[in-house]
Amino acid sequence: MFSSRSAFCQQFVKKLELLSGKPFADTTSREQFLALGTMVREQLSPDWIATNERLRSEQGKQVYYFSIEFLLGRMLRQQLQYLGIEEVVEKGLLELGIPLSDIEEIECDAGLGNGGLGRLAACFLDSLASLQYPGHGFGIRYKHGLFKQKIVDGFQVEWPDPWLINGNVWEVRRSDEAVEVHFFGNVESSEAGGKLQFRHLNTEKVMAVPYDIPILGYQNETVNTLRLWSAEPSPFPPHQDIMRYKRDTEAITEFLYPDDTHDPGKLLRLKQQYFLVSASLQTIVRSFVKQKGDMRSFHERVVIQLNDTHPVLAIPELMRILLDEYGFSWEVAWDVTTRTFAYTNHTTLSEALETWPIHLFKHLLPRMYGIVEEIHERWCGQLWEETPGDWSRIEQLSILADGEVRMAPLAIVGSFCVNGVAELHTEILKKREMRQFHEAFPGKFQNKTNGIAHRRWLMKSNPSLTHLIDDAIGERWRSEPAALQELRKLEDDPNLLEQLRVVKRKNKSLLAQYVKEQFGIALREDAIFDIHIKRLHAYKRQLLNVLHILSLANSIREEPNHNWTPRVFLFGAKASPGYTYAKTIIKLIHSVADSINQDPIVRKYIQVVFLENYRVSLAERLIPAADVSEQISTASKEASGTGNMKFMMNGALTIGTLDGANVEMHNRIGAEHMFLFGLNAEEVMSYQRDGGYVAREYYTHDPRIRHAVDQLTNGFLPHTGDLFNTIVDSLIEENDTFFVLRDFASYLAAQQTVATSYDRMSWWRSTLVNIAESGHFSSDRTIREYAKDIWNIQPVSHEMY
Repeated sequence: MFSSRSAFCQQFVKKLELLSGKPFADTTSREQFLALGTMVREQLSPDWIATNERLRSEQGKQVYYFSIEFLLGRMLRQQLQYLGIEEVVEKGLLELGIPLSDIEEIECDAGLGNGGLGRLAACFLDSLASLQYPGHGFGIRYKHGLFKQKIVDGFQVEWPDPWLINGNVWEVRRSDEAVEVHFFGNVESSEAGGKLQFRHLNTEKVMAVPYDIPILGYQNETVNTLRLWSAEPSPFPPHQDIMRYKRDTEAITEFLYPDDTHDPGKLLRLKQQYFLVSASLQTIVRSFVKQKGDMRSFHERVVIQLNDTHPVLAIPELMRILLDEYGFSWEVAWDVTTRTFAYTNHTTLSEALETWPIHLFKHLLPRMYGIVEEIHERWCGQLWEETPGDWSRIEQLSILADGEVRMAPLAIVGSFCVNGVAELHTEILKKREMRQFHEAFPGKFQNKTNGIAHRRWLMKSNPSLTHLIDDAIGERWRSEPAALQELRKLEDDPNLLEQLRVVKRKNKSLLAQYVKEQFGIALREDAIFDIHIKRLHAYKRQLLNVLHILSLANSIREEPNHNWTPRVFLFGAKASPGYTYAKTIIKLIHSVADSINQDPIVRKYIQVVFLENYRVSLAERLIPAADVSEQISTASKEASGTGNMKFMMNGALTIGTLDGANVEMHNRIGAEHMFLFGLNAEEVMSYQRDGGYVAREYYTHDPRIRHAVDQLTNGFLPHTGDLFNTIVDSLIEENDTFFVLRDFASYLAAQQTVATSYDRMSWWRSTLVNIAESGHFSSDRTIREYAKDIWNIQPVSHEMY
């Protein structure tokens, strides 16, 4: 470590001049970032090497986390914090006339994920390392991130996100550990010694080249690894159009989530998924065998967590390795495989459960298909023996059905554990969405409520609040987040509540400064900051929020002399490129904002701002500044949510439904410390099961609804024509699938309570209670539960060596 600021300054200037080939005074911010990043990586490398050596020599059980997304965010300041050198570096740089914040802005915020799934994976890696568990991640090194969102005339436009254009200072290319992945071709079988053997011939070979990123534990000398795979042409390409082969190969890791509305896109997505799992499993198996492991005991030292269905092809791929490369019988291979994998389900939406057309699957992955077909037939045979003649049960539990490969059934049948991500979500899986699977495997399902890395989402994102908490209860909570509960002893301390108010105002001011600099918009800092940041999807109900804003504006016009509470409504969201409805909602938000900005009466009290290109670094600015957290999904539709936890941890009060982890938040803090509204999960499911909901009746009988909905199509919104007819049709003609109109009146009442409660002493007491109880939702708690209840792994501390 650096012994002093002066020692750091000397080393930094020397490194900077060596790397840039320039005198210090002539260097750019990008060159300064590269030099500092290089120094940080050099600082952590000895611990990285030592961690790997310990894991090799210890030969205990390790977990590997397979995920199609890893949304890491910027890493520089976190690395400095975790190494314990943030203060020395920040003050040293200032002596050189360089603000650390300026260098931070140079780092790309890589969009290697779409939202909660990828950010959860990143939080889990953080906790694995910080708790010293032997756990590593495997993902894909996409050349371009999700996409850069630009707003043009209120419409979302997708731009490429070439995050690697200037390289990635944190990664190390491991060309010597590249492996081959095989696509297409044909499968031949032969019999030897009374046993069928299979060979996959005439394949298209692709090289999977690994890039390793160090994942630091918090000030504990542990450095785990995230390995990301890049697809490159084989040195021995097939005899075909070489340039086409090169383009097709590089396309595998070009973009996250290519458009799959047509067969070529489906084929590419399936390629990505098999590429990830085949390369990762080959590496894990090779390492295991190198350490003289017997593949029959593979599951005793390896556990693989499948983050949603995207990596589920790992199940037949491990079968292929055990059958074709090690010559195991089906029974032995299946026993090892089903003891190796655990599967996390992330949705209650049946349309979100992945399926693949058999004709594409079989063409691209002929050996995989043969194995999946055998799994399916043996599984159906087992079901037939249990309930002869019950074709309905077999059809519902089948892996192959209706010309498709169903990935969720494959994941459930091929794993030893299936977990949901919130108590409500898990119960819905067991009792409704996957009821028959739960009945078939009654001990296989369990709950693991999601969590967030409090070190990033509080310590890094909100230093002012971090220091206030330290002063109030000490620093133990940094490594034991449950200790935040000690704040509850102080919830009636008026001095602490006032300091909390000051911290919130400071964070709002910092956000306002950023929005002014980046977007040219001056935010009203004394207003309620009501923030809705999520992936844009109908079930997350950004539309409900917008209709409330329209209704509130209507009320202000009707009573302009009323003492209205000022509001700033902030949105951030990306819509999937092919999701037209969601993109129309983005345009609606902008149209409503324009109408309010043009109204001299309403704009005194309301601002509506959509911040383009929502990403981790923007969330880190928004969340500490939030007064109100919008968690308003239709009850039963949001599996868990993690944004709700981040807002809670930073002292925002939740307005929300009893959905996902909101239920557990409510159980911990009580209804008096959040603003609940709307149908609960059972009521929603009852409507869906029995009918009885008629959206048009709510439109007809509630003049507030009718007024707001009519404004979407009656020319009130400027320059929109019939653009929003599809939204109105979804509410009225299609009977409002997500119960926006049913929950409208309840939502308005909750928002009115927000307005009358804001900035009273009781508000700040609720803020403190939320922060105090948020430690339960740290990913440290979640990972400890996974380690104990699913993975059966132990921490590997340095004291053992």
